[in-house]
Amino acid sequence: MSRSAECNADRLNAERLLARAFVVAGGLFWIIAAFAGPYFYDKAGTAIAIRDAVYPFAATVAALVIGWTYERLAAVVLFAGAAGVVGWGVMFGWEFGVWFLMSVVLIAPMVIASVLFLLASRMETACRRLAVEPAGDPTLLSSGTRA
Repeated sequence: MSRSAECNADRLNAERLLARAFVVAGGLFWIIAAFAGPYFYDKAGTAIAIRDAVYPFAATVAALVIGWTYERLAAVVLFAGAAGVVGWGVMFGWEFGVWFLMSVVLIAPMVIASVLFLLASRMETACRRLAVEPAGDPTLLSSGTRA
């Protein structure tokens, strides 16, 4: 693989942007759903609906803050969250429709964002490694010995 293919800043930024977009889109969906459920269906009132919407908002903000600087940690947290949702579904015996809905709007976006954060982190590590390697022979290590 060529040096430019290993360290492509546009691709790195696209992976980061897409990962953050998945987190934001999923967060917005769950914030709206958590607010609308109690407010419109249970007629619980605005205060209770806002209280319920704070949890997905906090989770979204936490994922974005962690992912901004610690992309590998964000990938692990998002993947663990997706695994937790699967465990939640198994424990409560969800029916097919619930599995489908949760897979489309929660599990898949979390896994995709996790993979994108991991890819961005790996590419940034490769870019840093390339920045310290000598520019001549790609088989030379930074110590001057052959790979």
